[in-house]
Amino acid sequence: MAIPRTRPGRHPAILSYGFRPFFGLGALYAGLSILFWLPLLHGHLATSSVFVPVDWHVHELLFGYLAAVLTGFLLTAIPNWTGRLPVQGLPLLALVLLWLAGRFAVFYSAQTGWLLAALIDCAFLLAVAAAATVEIVAGRNWRNLKVLIPVAVLLAANILFHIEAHVEGLSDIARRLAIGGAIVLVMVIGGRLIPSFTRNWLARENPGRLPVPLNRFDMATILLTALALMAWTFWPERAEAGTALLVAAFLNAIRLARWAGDRTLRDPLVLILHVAYAFVPLGLFLTALAILLPEIVATVAGLHTFGVGAIGTMTLAVMVRATLGHTGNPLRAGRAGSFVFAAILIAAAARIAAALGLPGDWLLHLSALAWAAAFLGFALLYGGMLCRPRRQAAKSPQIS
Repeated sequence: MAIPRTRPGRHPAILSYGFRPFFGLGALYAGLSILFWLPLLHGHLATSSVFVPVDWHVHELLFGYLAAVLTGFLLTAIPNWTGRLPVQGLPLLALVLLWLAGRFAVFYSAQTGWLLAALIDCAFLLAVAAAATVEIVAGRNWRNLKVLIPVAVLLAANILFHIEAHVEGLSDIARRLAIGGAIVLVMVIGGRLIPSFTRNWLARENPGRLPVPLNRFDMATILLTALALMAWTFWPERAEAGTALLVAAFLNAIRLARWAGDRTLRDPLVLILHVAYAFVPLGLFLTALAILLPEIVATVAGLHTFGVGAIGTMTLAVMVRATLGHTGNPLRAGRAGSFVFAAILIAAAARIAAALGLPGDWLLHLSALAWAAAFLGFALLYGGMLCRPRRQAAKSPQIS
């Protein structure tokens, strides 16, 4: 379905589609916050948050950056599904301001009090879920209501995160619940985008073996992985959870292999989606080993494979592709896309290597600098596209 057109001249370009403000702000926040994180970790800087430093770091990746990118994606994809005009103008601005209020509320929660900060922060995902539900229901697009399940999980995890941090002093279950919800979201959305975009490119550029269409194997893999992640969330030290995660890693590796990613080496814009998804089985595998062989593999290895690898790389890949397509630019990575993709992969590799015990703080600093380069690079290289009206010459793209 072609993307519905916005009303010319009624809204500034930045407020014409959800991806524009939320991809831009999300990228800036991801890049700047990691530059703040390392001095915070070493005690050279401090927040005014009730969260301990590591909780602030985890929270802002999951409920600051990821929530922004997820909102930008949903508010851009839903008009494709429903045929309705996108959320734009003042309603979109209200969501942007609510997201910003959440970031300030969390950072200054020691002054505002944890409860007020929690209410402001959690109101954003609640508002996004409500807006998405209204649009999907109004468009009678019932089958896509299921994409709101991971959003609801993230909202529940955010509420629990604030409560746990207040009561226990440190998040625990909420952290794993949010990561698990995010990984399921990567599996669901990636399972729609990757085979579709790969098939389109191969049919045009490299005829031959095509991705296997979505079938019962994919559905079973998503369900079993969700159950394994749930077991890990609530029973992170049980051998049964570790075994379930191993099985899930194997199934996701098979799922990825069925999408013919090995035939996309000539197009970084397609290839990066496959590489991003590869961090899902790798993260499941390392998390399983951390349970079954804790003396060999640390828990943080799996966590950062999920966070920096799967979440960071997949979201950046989608941001680049959606920005190019929805602003009317050619769907080619070019030097800009290749730079940000290389940077995020360096960040993921360095952070996973550090978590696996390779010596030296230099890996942590390399990862942080590469992460900042990837996201600030996106903001710099693609920010102009986000702020300018869509070029009219190109055909309407797809985001889902």
